[in-house]
Amino acid sequence: MERTDIMHTMYDKKGPAVARNFEKRGFAAWYCPTCEEALAKAISLIPKDDVVSWGGSRSIDDIGLHAYVQAHYKVIDRDTAKTAEERVELMRKALLCDTFLMGTNAAVQDGELLNIDGNGNRVAALSYGPRQVLVIVGMNKVVPTVAAALARARSTASAININRFAGSKTPCYLTGMCADCKGQDTVCRQILRTRACNPGGRIKVILVGENIGF
Repeated sequence: MERTDIMHTMYDKKGPAVARNFEKRGFAAWYCPTCEEALAKAISLIPKDDVVSWGGSRSIDDIGLHAYVQAHYKVIDRDTAKTAEERVELMRKALLCDTFLMGTNAAVQDGELLNIDGNGNRVAALSYGPRQVLVIVGMNKVVPTVAAALARARSTASAININRFAGSKTPCYLTGMCADCKGQDTVCRQILRTRACNPGGRIKVILVGENIGF
């Protein structure tokens, strides 16, 4: 991903401090300046015999992790389902995988994660189930406060995410702006604030000094 020198400098100063804040809350955390370094770190954290699955995430695509695990690990991939029922069952099985991969909608610089989900499978896995969860976080998603994280998750991440689904009738699909909708198509059904990790180190946060994901 392309970054300006000024952005590089800011991320490189801020990233290690944010990683330390996550560690204070029981997460395992690292700052990697580039996507290449983030990919290498993620691979080093996944035992070769693990069964791996993931939630919908542009960030794991952006660093090359999605493609890597598909090529080198046994995976649970909901996109291989031939029916809607099979897809649901694969998503359920993913909740008991060894390593679950995901991005985040926003991260608070004091060491918290904020995520919004339509189906709830991604936030469910983050909370409980998989033996470990690897969260890939572009520094563009790090914000100062929980309120800013929620605003980013709703007005930026969710609004972009809904545009992957043609034909939605939500306000953010039609106008690009959140209207706190309650309709059947809403993708803001589950909102999870993860403010600490237990058991310690189960959630592993890799902060990436690039603008990745959305």
